[in-house]
Amino acid sequence: MTTVRYPAVAGLFYPDDAVELKEMLCQFLAAAKAQEPVPKAVIAPHAGYMYSGPVAASVYCLLLPAKDRIRRVVLIGPAHYVPFRGLAVPSVDAFLTPLGSVAIDHKAMAQIADLAFVQRLDAAHRPEHSLEVQLPFLQEILTEFKLVPIVVGAAKPEEVAEALERLWDREETLIVVSSDLSHYLDYQTATRKDAATSQAIQSLDPSQISADSACGATAIGGLLLAARKHGLIAKTLDLRNSGDTSGVRERVVGYGAYGFF
Repeated sequence: MTTVRYPAVAGLFYPDDAVELKEMLCQFLAAAKAQEPVPKAVIAPHAGYMYSGPVAASVYCLLLPAKDRIRRVVLIGPAHYVPFRGLAVPSVDAFLTPLGSVAIDHKAMAQIADLAFVQRLDAAHRPEHSLEVQLPFLQEILTEFKLVPIVVGAAKPEEVAEALERLWDREETLIVVSSDLSHYLDYQTATRKDAATSQAIQSLDPSQISADSACGATAIGGLLLAARKHGLIAKTLDLRNSGDTSGVRERVVGYGAYGFF
């Protein structure tokens, strides 16, 4: 019997109707302007699509030339609802969205199962939006892929990097880190803070990124350590905040899209 993780934020963060959702994704991707090679890894925001969808599209559009080549996605995001230590993977066989199901790559997950900081914890995945909102973009672009979903709790960037090293693989594996940037600052302050965070990402310097800089700071830090080891170059593809996308500038959330090449 196949077990499934059902959507938690369909109809809230993005449309729960498949036709409407697909139309929205196509509009975002058509408007995206980034022109770079296919990245090995990306960082994309995870807010409601009306706020962060255009920013996420700027990195996801780069995957189109590799839509048939990428067969595994290692998807990592922060835990917003359930506190736990380490990294959490699910026990289910698939993640479901309005666009269909994505199979879990249990063979890949077995490669990190013996790490002391990795645990199976469906409770951490069940309500979590940080991974879920990335899936429709991936489903729209990639032909067929399996998923390695990891939620990061109280962990160290070095632990994330160790897990990534085991899952790194070749060009058929894409790494996606899900993170927003600063939260609830005024527009000018957020713009300055997010620019500094972007510089730290481009410099592959996790020491300059804290939980105040990005909710996915630990996952980002782990990716930066791994990227440095593998000789990748990071580029900022888009950097905006909810004041740019929604027009309300008193309390904004920052969104950045980054590619690692």
